Amino acid sequence: MGQVKTARIRELNDAFRKSPWHGSSALGRTVVTSGINAHGPEYVLRVINAIAGFNNFSGDNDPYGEHDFGNLELEGEKIYFKIDYYDAACVYGSEDPSDPAKTTRVMTVMLASEY
Repeated sequence: MGQVKTARIRELNDAFRKSPWHGSSALGRTVVTSGINAHGPEYVLRVINAIAGFNNFSGDNDPYGEHDFGNLELEGEKIYFKIDYYDAACVYGSEDPSDPAKTTRVMTVMLASEY
């Protein structure tokens, strides 16, 4: 994938991850696992805010430079987030993740213990 497309994917992923509202929006959808939900709605909000502020990308957790995966610790729990790219109907993988018209981003947020 070219550097221009990678930069565009990274820009779209960062915009999605940092958006103030993470349910289902024009930028994508967020799925929170039962382990995260079990901690209650205030915890879910703290996790989403921590992910929005996450900027510790490195070659280890971001080898392709897309900012599509990260892990962090919050209140003693290790948390993973992963952004995947689907077509508009969320049936197949996106043919071009750099094109928001062809892509629905889905961010899954989970406890590391659920992986």
